[in-house]
Amino acid sequence: MSDKAPKLPKIDESERTPLVTQLIEIVQHQAEIIQVLRDEIAVLKGNKPKPKIKPSGMETGDEDKKSPKKRPRHSTQRSKTAELEIHETKVIAAENVPAGSTRKGYRYFVVQGLVIESHNIEYKLERWLTPDGDYVEAELPSDVPCHFSAEIICFILYQYHQCHVTQPLLLEQLREYGVDISEGQLNRLLLEGHECFDEEKAELLSTGLEVSPYIQVDDTGARHQGKTGVCTHIGNPWFAWFESTESKSRINFLQLLQADHRDYILNEEALYYMQAQKLPQDPLEKLRSGVRVFADKEQWEAHLKQLGIDRAHHVRIATEGALIGSLVEHGLNPDLVILSDDAGQFNILLHALCWVHAERTIHKLIPSSDAQRDIVARCRDQIWDLYADLKTYRESPCEEKKIELSQRFDEIFTQKTDYITLNLALKRLHKNKRELLLVLDRPEIPLHNNLRTNNQDTHQNLNNI
Repeated sequence: MSDKAPKLPKIDESERTPLVTQLIEIVQHQAEIIQVLRDEIAVLKGNKPKPKIKPSGMETGDEDKKSPKKRPRHSTQRSKTAELEIHETKVIAAENVPAGSTRKGYRYFVVQGLVIESHNIEYKLERWLTPDGDYVEAELPSDVPCHFSAEIICFILYQYHQCHVTQPLLLEQLREYGVDISEGQLNRLLLEGHECFDEEKAELLSTGLEVSPYIQVDDTGARHQGKTGVCTHIGNPWFAWFESTESKSRINFLQLLQADHRDYILNEEALYYMQAQKLPQDPLEKLRSGVRVFADKEQWEAHLKQLGIDRAHHVRIATEGALIGSLVEHGLNPDLVILSDDAGQFNILLHALCWVHAERTIHKLIPSSDAQRDIVARCRDQIWDLYADLKTYRESPCEEKKIELSQRFDEIFTQKTDYITLNLALKRLHKNKRELLLVLDRPEIPLHNNLRTNNQDTHQNLNNI
C-alpha cells in the first residue's frame, strides 16, 4: 500500500457548494494530522521527519524579501578573532606577481595555536665568604617552592583532581613534555604540602553538621589501588562531603562524623546509647565509673581491655556509644536528623527513612496473576497519595492533619489483602513508622534521600519529588 495520499482534484469556485467547501477543509485538516503522525512515527523509528520547505515567493512577487540577505562586501561585522592576542606575525610574500602591479595591503588570516614546552630556569645564588670564615648566600625567590615551578605544580594538581588523569598517565605526559620527574617526586607533589585542603575539608563537615537541621547520607562501593573500599557521602542541599574508607560499619560512620576529632568520651549520651542497644549490665556498670575521656583509639581499647570487656559484640556497642559521646561533647546537635535508605550503619540519633527506597519493597514484588497485580497497583496508589499529602503537610503543618496522616499510615500498612507476600512487605514497612513519619514532627526534613531522581520505573505519582 502506498504511503502517498491521492491528490485532491481541482474544483472550480463555481462548482463549490457550501458542503463541498466544508468537505475540502475537513480533508485538508485530516491530511495535516496524518502528516504530523507520520513525522512522529519517523522520529520514533530514528528517521527524519518530512522537511518543512517554505513556500516560494515567486507568485507573490516578494522573492527578494524571501532570499537570504547577502553580506556586504565591506562588512562591519566583527571578526571572531579580533580580540585574540597575537603572539607572532609572519608576512607571506605573493609569488608570480606581474610587473606593474600595485600593492594593496594584506589579507589577514589568524591561526590559533597552543605551545606546550618545558621552560627550565637556573638560578645562580651568589655566595660570599666573610672575613670570619662564614658564608653568605642569596636566597631563592619566595615564589619558587622547590625544583618544580608553581606553574608545573598547578598543572599537575589540575590534571589529577579536575581532569581525573591517573598518576601513571600524568607521569607519562610530563615526561613527553620534557619534564625530568620521577614517580616518587610526582607522588609527593600530589600528596605533600596540602594540609590546608584537609583542614578546610574537616571544617566544611564540622560547620555543615553545626548549622544543619538534617543530613542525608549514603555510601557506595569504591575501589582504590586495587582494593575494594567504600565512599561515604554526607550532606544536604547546602553542602556535600565525601570520604573513602575501607569499612561501612556504624563505627566508621561515627568516626567520619567526628571530622578532625579522634577522642572517645563516656558521658550521659554515650551511656544512654549503650543501654538502648542492650549492653549487658555488668560491662555497663564498669564503664559508668572511672576514666571518662580517652584521647585516641589506643587509649580506649586499652581501657576496655583493662575492664575485661573483650566480647566483640560488647566492644562494638561500647565503642559506638563512646563515639556518640564524643560527637555530642564537641557540639553535634543530638536532635540532628539523619536521613538514609535504611542502611543499618546510619541508624543513630534521630533517624528518618527515604520513602522512595522504602516503597521499593512493594515495587519489587512480582505478582503471579492479574488479580495480584491489581492489588499491588491499588496499594501503591494509596502509598503515593499519602506521600503527596505528606508533601503538602510540610508546607503547612498542623496537629489535626498530623493525626489524620498517622492514622492513614496505619490503615495502609496494616491492611490484609489476598496477596500474602504483599501483606508481609506492608508489615515490614509498618515497623518503620517512626522513621517514615518523622516528618510529622520535623517538617523541615525531606521525604526522600534522592537529591535528584531519574528512575523511569518509579511510580507516575512521583514525578515531582
